[in-house]
Amino acid sequence: MEARESNRLDGILLAPVSAGDFEALAQMRIAAMRVSLERVGRFDPVRALERLRVGFEPEDTFFIVGAEQRLGFVVFQEREGEMHLDHLYVLPEHQGKGVGALVLRWVLERAASLRLAVRVTALRDSEANCFYQRHGFVLMSQEPFDNHYCLPGPG
Repeated sequence: MEARESNRLDGILLAPVSAGDFEALAQMRIAAMRVSLERVGRFDPVRALERLRVGFEPEDTFFIVGAEQRLGFVVFQEREGEMHLDHLYVLPEHQGKGVGALVLRWVLERAASLRLAVRVTALRDSEANCFYQRHGFVLMSQEPFDNHYCLPGPG
């Protein structure tokens, strides 16, 4: 995606964010992750905020918008010769409706066009693990709280 353009995906728009959107993004992340983090005893809104702040780059971040409302957000960037999907959050009330799959498909198509592997990390015991595995990601390594996945790029 060009740095600041919006893109449509089957009725969903990826819209650019600005530095001033950080708080809205942080609240979306907390809402999307709360259940999974509570399940593993790691829910801490301050830590959630700081994890997002550390890598926040507005030019790599896009709101997921549908029916004129924000459904979540995605953060991805090319680095070290790979596409890194740093965040993909869909608000709980919009989960299970194919929103994440549409956005992920767009990211994977972009990575394939650039001939890049895609890396993503998911919280252990999160439903996100099944989501990424269904889309072809392979578990590469585990840490106490995270699983690291890769989807190899084309030949």
